[in-house]
Amino acid sequence: MNIFFHEWKAYRKSTIIWSVSLVLIIALFMSFYPAFAKDAESFQKIMEGYPEAIRNAIGFNLGFFTILGFYCFPLSFITLCGAIQGMNLGTSIVSKEVREKTADFLLTKPVTRSTVLTSKLMAAFVSIVMTNIVYLTVTILITFQVKTADFSLKVLIMLSLTMFFIQLIFLALGIMISVIVPKIKSVLTVSLTTVFAFYFLGMFSSTTGEEGKRYISPFKYFDTAYIIKHAGYEASFLIVGAVIIILAITASYFVYLKKDIHAV
Repeated sequence: MNIFFHEWKAYRKSTIIWSVSLVLIIALFMSFYPAFAKDAESFQKIMEGYPEAIRNAIGFNLGFFTILGFYCFPLSFITLCGAIQGMNLGTSIVSKEVREKTADFLLTKPVTRSTVLTSKLMAAFVSIVMTNIVYLTVTILITFQVKTADFSLKVLIMLSLTMFFIQLIFLALGIMISVIVPKIKSVLTVSLTTVFAFYFLGMFSSTTGEEGKRYISPFKYFDTAYIIKHAGYEASFLIVGAVIIILAITASYFVYLKKDIHAV
């Protein structure tokens, strides 16, 4: 428990920064909606000039002129930022002990390795949960302020929670990388490289229109058009996401419990 509180204290500042940043991004974008809704016809003509592949890649083929459709546009950037936060937390969980040369000291304490990893994992998870609570609360309040017509609160919440699910996937991937790679010099470099690689793979899969390629990138596991239309998630992609999380965390425990920790 002491490890958990120590880790949570270490993540507290970054959690606040990420939460405030995400709130500012969504507040900025949603503040444009009233003016956007008034000039919907002009924007429609502009959008028709873009190739269909480009519109698919950036999410323009939704009911874009409704508030939920409009929300899906900034949501793509929000989920990208959230994925970076999740990946950054996961990658730093174990690697920071190696980088700061405190790993051997930590493991001399009367706690098992599984307890250490679990405490660190829970601290990172709480950080993500707190970020999402703040983001979701502010998003709901702002959306009610700028709406021009009624909308489904359930669908808005479901759309917003896609960031949480994507963060969990990248948190799990980050943890696995942190225990497998002997020494990570720059957590941010690894996080950005991994997240952007998957993000651009997701954009590429959208341009091809092939359904199977969506499985390549976690960013495409939650189709916003499908969520708006059906008020639900696609079961196959939920299952794949859950499998990735379970396998990554299981592999992390397996490697961490057996790996050699070099003394300073």
